[in-house]
Amino acid sequence: MSEHLWRVLSLQDHNTRVVIFGTAILGFAAGLVGCLTLLRRRALVGDALAHAALPGIAGAFLIATALGGDGKSLPILLLGATVSGLFGIVSILLIRRMTRIKEDAALGIILSVFFGLGVALLGIVTQMDRGNAAGLESFIYGKTATMTAGDAKLIAVTSTVCVLLCIALLKEFKLLCFDEAFAGARGYPVVLLDAILMSIVVIVTIVGLQAVGLVLVIALLVIPAASARFWTDRLIVMMVIASVLGMVGAFVGSAASAMLPRLPSGAMIVLAAGTGFLVSFLIGTRRGVLVRLWRRRQLNESIDHQHLLRELYEMFEQDPERVSVPYDELLERRSWSRKRLRRMLEHASRDGWITENVSKMEFALTDRGQTEAKRLTRRHRLWELYLIRYADIAPQRVDRDADAIEHVLEPEIVAELETLLDNELGKTRMPDDPHAAGGGA
Repeated sequence: MSEHLWRVLSLQDHNTRVVIFGTAILGFAAGLVGCLTLLRRRALVGDALAHAALPGIAGAFLIATALGGDGKSLPILLLGATVSGLFGIVSILLIRRMTRIKEDAALGIILSVFFGLGVALLGIVTQMDRGNAAGLESFIYGKTATMTAGDAKLIAVTSTVCVLLCIALLKEFKLLCFDEAFAGARGYPVVLLDAILMSIVVIVTIVGLQAVGLVLVIALLVIPAASARFWTDRLIVMMVIASVLGMVGAFVGSAASAMLPRLPSGAMIVLAAGTGFLVSFLIGTRRGVLVRLWRRRQLNESIDHQHLLRELYEMFEQDPERVSVPYDELLERRSWSRKRLRRMLEHASRDGWITENVSKMEFALTDRGQTEAKRLTRRHRLWELYLIRYADIAPQRVDRDADAIEHVLEPEIVAELETLLDNELGKTRMPDDPHAAGGGA
């Protein structure tokens, strides 16, 4: 088993090299193009295209055979698929623009009707003398294992053209994806750009039929792009990540199929891409679930830390002669549980903000904690003052509203608004507590 694994990974077999090279190049191009269709909100266009290509494949075989040509020639079949796919895209656009039917409904109509037509034509093909040997049904599930060097070169050339077009028109495609109206107002040919983008999708989809089939080709366009979205907000970085994920998924899937011949390559490629999506979904540095949970926990701890320091400062402010604050009195100030308050105090003590008298369960601010608590309290009261003066918030409710805002807005906005009030109050004056008699929230 280990020898066979090494033989596959080292690409010693010619057929393995051809298949992995072809699928990897396709995965790279599909990942890059998929980012544009995903941001354009046309992720399922590739699915409709793939299903619309089936009647073109069967029709090309019938026409080529009737004219005495080789109906199984891949260029002829892909040409028929391209023509049929383009006709499907035009049909979708016409339905959307000339009727009140939404794009998703138009996609469903074209997908089902064209696929039904394709299945009917395949039925005619299988009744012909040469139809049983045509192998056209393999386009439904893909026929990666039978890929030849010529097929791989065709995929490489078309994929390279698609990638170069995307790079050359990247600025225009960015405007088209993010703000079509703005692009039109600036004089960009929106319709032409949309047509070019859809043509690129058609090309990638059609050549992808050879690798994973029309049922699964949508996965190559959607999954790598969706996975990359968990890692970044920048389009260029997203396109690079999606391309790499698509290429790696194709490589891993093809290699797994080569090691386990009974497993179809197309399905393995999609499963490998799906694994990449799961990993991105969990640990993506920008939107990964686990990372977001960790960030939320960090934010909650930071908010607790700020509330604790503010509460201690206000308690010492109300009674300047006070030396320390008992634990039970601090617990009554807010709706904290004992466990939560204990954890907050431990963190504050560990970070050097407070000192603790263990025997009496009393706490006091350190010099460092005093400075930080004063800064936090002043910032909070400035927010309260702003909300009372400019947002007509009642003083009885302003504490919670100020809390909700000051922990969400960006620091630059906070600083700008605080500067507005600093000019009225002075740079160092501590605003009065608008609800001092209430003693906290």
